[in-house]
Amino acid sequence: MYDELNKLDELSRRKFMQYSAKALLGVGLSATTTPLWATQTVKKPTARNVIYIYLSGGMSHIDTFDPKPNWKEQGPVSTIDTNVAGIQISEYLPSLAKRMDKLAIIRSMYSNQGAHEPGTYFMHTSYAQRGTIKHPGLGAWLNNMSGKTNSTLPGNIRIGGSNNAPGGAGFLDSKYEPLHLGTPDSGLPHIHRHQSIDEAEMRERLELAQMMDLSFHKKYPAKQVRAYSDVYDEAIKLMNSKDLAAFDLSKEPKLTRDIYGDSRFGKSCLLARRLVEHGVRFVELTLGGWDTHNDNHDNLANLTNPLDQSVAALLDDLHYRGLLDETLVVIGTEFGRTPEINANAGRNHHPSAFTCVLAGGGIKGGQVYGATDAGGHSVADNGVTVPDFNATIAYALGLPIDKVVHSPSGRPFRIADKGRPITALF
Repeated sequence: MYDELNKLDELSRRKFMQYSAKALLGVGLSATTTPLWATQTVKKPTARNVIYIYLSGGMSHIDTFDPKPNWKEQGPVSTIDTNVAGIQISEYLPSLAKRMDKLAIIRSMYSNQGAHEPGTYFMHTSYAQRGTIKHPGLGAWLNNMSGKTNSTLPGNIRIGGSNNAPGGAGFLDSKYEPLHLGTPDSGLPHIHRHQSIDEAEMRERLELAQMMDLSFHKKYPAKQVRAYSDVYDEAIKLMNSKDLAAFDLSKEPKLTRDIYGDSRFGKSCLLARRLVEHGVRFVELTLGGWDTHNDNHDNLANLTNPLDQSVAALLDDLHYRGLLDETLVVIGTEFGRTPEINANAGRNHHPSAFTCVLAGGGIKGGQVYGATDAGGHSVADNGVTVPDFNATIAYALGLPIDKVVHSPSGRPFRIADKGRPITALF
């Protein structure tokens, strides 16, 4: 064995010794270089699924979840009490104020990315945007490391937003790319056979295609070629799945649809609940329009109305169906807005301090984590980086945030880079 071991290269020898040590002693050779916090992430997951609500454009924190009633430029927005003593939020969110006992508000987020595209990329991947590599999003990491729950439905679905938005499969296999739905109430497009083709002919065509591709696949057994074949297999499974009904909002009672609201965002929240109920692990939905450089308060009044109504309905619906304990609901945005109101009655980009929210999935509701200063300019207590926030989501899902995964080029990456989970939220 010694001779065979000597024939291996340095990396292979190290891996052999690591695996042997783990098998015989239950330890790893890299333990001395692993940070202490990482060893605390091997745990039973508190969440199984994620519904990630992304507020694209940069939500104004002081007009929503971190109001500053004594700040001179707070504007016309009043502060209201919630159903948890001592916690107040904006009057724009009355329904969520009544469900504060389910929410954990993180008021001490900060970022080093102050433009939309890099900020959105950073928020979705925990890494700065680079031209040489695409980093995976949390939905891809989850399905790669933990697997799908439903064998026929995709494990990662995005509702609204851009088809090529960040947070896709990145350098992982393309099968982890989110299925993109442009609208929530159109169902899944192009999923049924053409009326002129019966099931037998469909099967014959697929078999013929496989025969024609066989020699090519043997000659070029690359990952990209296999991924192309996997797309066909997954599509056929999906076409024949009884769970396609999950995409049909008309199957919901009218009363339920009315509670969520008739907005596109409300329908997206309802669809997200249906998808999670059918075993989809990660659903992201986008509510855009938060880039309020102009007429901040008028725009926020329109934006917060569907946010407040639909997220409140989603939390209640998940709770009554027994799904909230296993479903982590995330409200994220790329940065906040300046406490100062500009000449156009708007607020500008402000990555130095902003707010995100978590609920369900093992999160202890009725709490505020961190704080900003009196005007909402900067973090005053318990600062949380974007990687910390993503590490917290991964921690809830029981994912190995200390595990190093190498890209095809050999570069090492972790799910949330060097982020540390906020264990106090659980």
